[in-house]
Amino acid sequence: MRPRNALALLGAALCFVSLPATTKAQTETAKPSPAQTNPAAQPQSARPSSKAASDPLAEVRRSMAVSLVLTLADEARAFRDGRLAARVQMRAADALWEADNDRARELFRRAWDAAEGADREALRRQEEERRKQEESTGTYAIFSAPNLRAEVLRLSARRDRSLGEEFLAKLDEAKKRDSEATAAKDDSVLSRLDPQRPTRAQTERLQLARNLLAEDVERAVQFADPALTSVTMQGLYFLSSLRQKNAKLADERYAAMLSRAALDPASDANTVSLLSSYIFTPSLFITVEPSGGVNSSRFNDDSTPGDVPAALRNAYLSAAAQILLRPLPQPQQDGTSSGRRGLYFIIARVLPLFDQYMPQRSPALRAQMAALSQDVPDDLRNGKNQWLKEGLVPEAEDSADEEKDALDIANSEANPARRNSAYATAALAAARRGDIRAREYADKIDDTEMRKSARAYVDYELVNAALNRKDGEAAARLARTGELTTIQRVWAYTESSGYLAKANPARAAELLEEAMTEANRIGASSAEHAQALVAIATNMYRVNAAKGWEIMSDAVRASNSAEGFTGEDARVTARFVTKNSTSISSLSAPAFDLAGLFGLLARDDFNRAIQLAREFKAEAPRAAATLAIARAVLTDKRR
Repeated sequence: MRPRNALALLGAALCFVSLPATTKAQTETAKPSPAQTNPAAQPQSARPSSKAASDPLAEVRRSMAVSLVLTLADEARAFRDGRLAARVQMRAADALWEADNDRARELFRRAWDAAEGADREALRRQEEERRKQEESTGTYAIFSAPNLRAEVLRLSARRDRSLGEEFLAKLDEAKKRDSEATAAKDDSVLSRLDPQRPTRAQTERLQLARNLLAEDVERAVQFADPALTSVTMQGLYFLSSLRQKNAKLADERYAAMLSRAALDPASDANTVSLLSSYIFTPSLFITVEPSGGVNSSRFNDDSTPGDVPAALRNAYLSAAAQILLRPLPQPQQDGTSSGRRGLYFIIARVLPLFDQYMPQRSPALRAQMAALSQDVPDDLRNGKNQWLKEGLVPEAEDSADEEKDALDIANSEANPARRNSAYATAALAAARRGDIRAREYADKIDDTEMRKSARAYVDYELVNAALNRKDGEAAARLARTGELTTIQRVWAYTESSGYLAKANPARAAELLEEAMTEANRIGASSAEHAQALVAIATNMYRVNAAKGWEIMSDAVRASNSAEGFTGEDARVTARFVTKNSTSISSLSAPAFDLAGLFGLLARDDFNRAIQLAREFKAEAPRAAATLAIARAVLTDKRR
């Protein structure tokens, strides 16, 4: 009979855990073989590990974990949620790899099939939400749907390059089957952001390579190399990420890309701008449209340049000058992606770099700007365009300039709407720096709803800034007085307690009690209630393990009463929406997820963790907890 869930196999397995000692006594009467008495005569795989010697039940737990994974993967095929089915099977395959890679390959292929259907459904829902927001507000801000096939790619390629190549080929075929209308729309957006964009297959290859960097640099480079033959945003971001792991490999590939670009007649000002990111603004990319519109993409918050060799920097400047100083075509014959306005913008943006590092080229670049000046707007000619300095000056200084300019407008503006918008801009700029004056600026907004919304967003940003400084006490103070949502307060208190746990566990426990007070204000049927209890239990376990177990039992009961609790992908989000703009910040919140906590619980008490996981009624949290338990055993490095 097929077991009802992944934990039904435990009944038989637990019998091994409680076998009486007499069993061992019976086996000791048998005469040992030479191999048993001489460890050197045994094959390495058969020799008992130090872990097994100190913990005779380790292999029993390992067998139980394999059974858990296989049964759960079989059940996943019948899950109603296609996204959950794909994730459970891919994660089961990854957890199972070292124990049985043949079965793991089979699971990866099943996961791929499930991911294809789930991705199509997610994109349909995303487009539906976009249209709904546009009809309601005239603008939209949505999160990209999870790319499940990319997740399968990342996990499988980390284990087996040939399997990764197989899925890359399948993905390329699937993209070719996309509707022409959707492809044309996507290409239009991508063209503006990355004029020298890679093909879809190259994009997936580069994303996969970047995901592999954390664990296997050599394999990541093998996947990326075929897609590094041209200048693209994705390729340069990969090289910037690679440079943090292996500067020599990254610099060699960048130098080759630079040489090809200098000789390519299709290279233009946007090529120069994209190439500049590797040297001066890693992870930040600026491109310009012929109309003068500026597009920026920031892949993460760290745009600090590395210690790039002077020779490589000068090679970039030489190539940039060679491209920027090409003879100007007639306006009606200009087919470049940047146009004349874009060319002027990029020269103006990089000119301070030439003044600093290669001043002999500056006069020619200024002459080129003069020839273009009649085609550009005033804010470019007078250097007031904010994008000219983006990423090239310290962020705090840039944010301070934005704040000052906004306050100048607010203090002189008679129109209430524009004045309120200026105060909001100043408030957000100050909040990003963690400057408490952001609250003062937000409070000057006349419009009641706008002021309330701005203050809530500002307080969230101030808490985030305090946490980034690892100042738990400051974040906790802001949580008490700020205009935060209840779940944001729980996030602030639990994260603050994490920074104080080692130095002052008593104080950390106090903050978790405050977090519990906030959690109890959340409705019992809300998924946020269960998330809050998980976050509290995760942090409490590190301070007081017994109480952590107790709170986690409450969290399981809460999850069974909640709608939509999955136990993963938790985020803390804040929005500030006006008629003309939308600002949104979303942070992952791992402490709100089950994986980390059940990994800790499984290492503490494997059987008790399994029993607790069995209490989840919904498929998603039960699967997340089960996989975390199994992974804790199967990936235990002490074995």
